[in-house]
Amino acid sequence: MDDKTTRSIDTIAVTEGEEPFETGSEAGDVVSPIHLSSTFALPGLDTEMRLEDVDPDAGEFVYGRLSNPTRHTLETRLAALEGGEHGAAFASGTAAIFTTLLSVVEPGDHLVAFEDLYAGTRRMLDDVFVSRLDVDVTYVDATDTRNVAAALRPETTMVWMESPTNPKLALCDIAGIAELVADRDAVFGVDNTFASPYFQRPLDLGADVVVHSTTKYLNGHSDAVAGAVVTDDDTLAEELRFLQQVGVGGVSSPFDSYLVTRGIKTLAARMERHETNALAVAEFLESRPEVTAVYYPGLESHPDHALAREQMSGFGGILSFELDGDIDDAKRFLEALSEFTLAVSVGGVESLIELPAGMTHEPLSPAEREALGISDTLIRASVGIEGTADLLADLERGFDAMARRSPATSD
Repeated sequence: MDDKTTRSIDTIAVTEGEEPFETGSEAGDVVSPIHLSSTFALPGLDTEMRLEDVDPDAGEFVYGRLSNPTRHTLETRLAALEGGEHGAAFASGTAAIFTTLLSVVEPGDHLVAFEDLYAGTRRMLDDVFVSRLDVDVTYVDATDTRNVAAALRPETTMVWMESPTNPKLALCDIAGIAELVADRDAVFGVDNTFASPYFQRPLDLGADVVVHSTTKYLNGHSDAVAGAVVTDDDTLAEELRFLQQVGVGGVSSPFDSYLVTRGIKTLAARMERHETNALAVAEFLESRPEVTAVYYPGLESHPDHALAREQMSGFGGILSFELDGDIDDAKRFLEALSEFTLAVSVGGVESLIELPAGMTHEPLSPAEREALGISDTLIRASVGIEGTADLLADLERGFDAMARRSPATSD
C-alpha cells in the first residue's frame, strides 16, 4: 500500500504537493517557490497540442491563468486535505462559490439552500442567480433534514449547505442530506469554511463538492484573500476547471497561493489551539448573567451538539452569543475590548469579534435578520490562539463596560 494513503491530515498539511525537485525548481526547494511568471516557454511547437491536455502534474505549464506551479502545489494539498481527487484554487471564497454554483445550475433550475447562510452567499443567490439567471431558490431550516426532503423537486439540481453556519453555528446532517440527494440528478455542495478539513470532511460524509474561503482557517494569518473547491466528481471537476480557467478566470494569484500553502502547514496545531480557547470562552460566557445564549457546537447546551460529535472531529474556534440588553450595550461591550479586535472575517491566529446585524449581515433586511434570529445584540467571535486567561480577562472588561451605563440625561 502507498504510504501516502495512510498519512494523517497533520502530515498532509505540512508536506503534500511540496516535493523537492518536483515543484518546478531544480534547486530542491523545501518550500514551494512563488512562480510569478505569467507565461511559460515551450520546448517546441507541437501543432497537435491542446491547452486542456497540458498536465501540471507532469510539470507542464503554458499560461498563468490556466495553471501555475505555485497554485498547483496548493490545489494538490487542498484536494488531499479534503480527501478529494480534484482541487481548484480561486481568488476568493465568493469566486469559489459562484463558480461551483454556475457549474451546476442553469436558468429554470431549482436550488435548495440552508436559510442560515453567510449573508454574502444569500445575496449572491438572490441578486445574481434568482434575479439575473432565473434560478429558483428555496431556503429551509436544514437543522431538520425533513425540511430539506420536503423542498426537493424534480427540477432541483443543487443542494447548498453550510455546516456549521454563519453566524449562529447551526449544523445540518451532511450524511443524511447526502442520502436524500444520492438518487437524484443533483449536486450536494457544502461550505466547510468554519470547520476546516481538520475537523470535518464532507466528501467522506457523502457530499459531492466542498468549498472554502481559504482566507479563513486554511490560510490562518489574515493576510490573503482566496478560495477553494474540492470534488471527487470527474465531470464536475472538468466543468469547474473550464469556468475557473476560461469561463470566469477567477484564479488564485501565485503570491496568495503561496501564503495559503504556507498557512496550511500549521493547520493542525492552530485548530487544536483555536478549539481549546473557544471552548473556554464559550463556557465562560455561558456562566455570565449578562449573556442569554451561547452558540457553540462544543457545548452540551447546543441543540446540535450530538450531531457535531458524530460528524465532526472537533468543534472549531467560532462562537456567537446574545447579550442581555440593547444595541447600545453591545456597542459598549465591543468597544471596551482590546485583545479581541473589532473586525469582520474569522480564522486568523488573532481573536476577532463583530456585531453581525451591523457588519457581516447588514446587507440582509431587518425582517430577514429577525427571521434568522440575528438580533441587534448577537455577537460573533472568532477565537484566536492567544493566552486563554488574557481573552477571558478582555471579555470581563467588556462586561464591566456594560455595567457602566451613562446616567440618563435630564429634561
